Amino acid sequence: MRAGRGTGTVRAEPLKGRLVLEDGAVFEGRSFGAAVPAAGEVVFTTGMVGYPEALTDPSYRGQILSFTYPSIGNYGVPEYPQPAADSPEGDGDDARAILPPRPWESDRIHLSGVLCASYSENFSHHAARHSLGDWLKDQGIAGLTGIDTRALTKRIRTRGSLLGRIEIDGHPVPGLTDPNKRNLVAEVSTRRVRRYGRGTPLVLLDCGGKNNQVRMLVDRGAEVRVVPWDHALLTRPRDYAGVILSNGPGDPRLAAAAVQTVRRLVRQRVPTLGICLGHQLLALAAGAKTYKMKFGHRAHNQPCIDLRTGRCYQTSQNHGFAVDGETLPGGFKPWFVNANDGTNEGLRHERYPLRSVQFHPEAAPGPAGTEWILDEFLAEARR
Repeated sequence: MRAGRGTGTVRAEPLKGRLVLEDGAVFEGRSFGAAVPAAGEVVFTTGMVGYPEALTDPSYRGQILSFTYPSIGNYGVPEYPQPAADSPEGDGDDARAILPPRPWESDRIHLSGVLCASYSENFSHHAARHSLGDWLKDQGIAGLTGIDTRALTKRIRTRGSLLGRIEIDGHPVPGLTDPNKRNLVAEVSTRRVRRYGRGTPLVLLDCGGKNNQVRMLVDRGAEVRVVPWDHALLTRPRDYAGVILSNGPGDPRLAAAAVQTVRRLVRQRVPTLGICLGHQLLALAAGAKTYKMKFGHRAHNQPCIDLRTGRCYQTSQNHGFAVDGETLPGGFKPWFVNANDGTNEGLRHERYPLRSVQFHPEAAPGPAGTEWILDEFLAEARR
């Protein structure tokens, strides 16, 4: 038994747990989150900081996330928002919604489980109010520490992303499930229309978007109307200057309603910016193809080259699917490529205001440096 930091409470010794992969590999660990089993696609991130942002990123829906940085939890978490009821609601009300403050990218944890080599129960940060473990427990998310994350990462890089399950002593074990066979976008998208800010009217098609996209657009003088992924944007007279296609989880081909909507935006030449999954949706709507990557890009240190200037940017990314740049139709050109593996990281139309990037210009967590993409889009939408 040991005392928790600053609480005066006594904590029991952690339960034993293990990660079991679909190829039979087993990684032993100890529970530090909720004592519940979990299943999903096992992926890794090479980011050194930013676990509050990562855990609240809807793009991780259905995944078990392994942190390659060895020590996690040392700066705790701030006071976190409680998940809000999300009942259907019209958009006639002119009231402006309020976003959770930074660092929260949504109001809940979306991934299925957390893996790390060393979890720090003791934390220190001026804004910290809770430990990472207590946050996981509160939201019913499994966590294992003591995992050999180096060996796990090497295994995934060699064999590709693997399905896995977290087993906790004394609890039933779920079977392996592939989240990419579900329409994950429908699971994480808002079910109601919300408005933020005032200014240039924009629509954000919410496929699992991060809050910082809205924050940065509002800061730049935009009114952002966030709508569900299957919202029929063009069934009424257009009352917006442009559309942002947000990030989100899973296979973009399963978000068929969103692809149909984007196809109409392309035909009508509506100023459009796709981000992450939104990049893939724009590519599919234009007639290109997407594919499942071997192990994806997840971190905020991915180098991308602007093909127009040759400049390389460090970018924030979280995706397991990619656009086949060789299948882009006439009029669309590759915009960015990944400096590590040469995969497509962006596209833009030669004549019309249609563009997208695979990475996150809003970052959260960093690095800064590609916010100019939002500025360029807004300038075009305001013409």
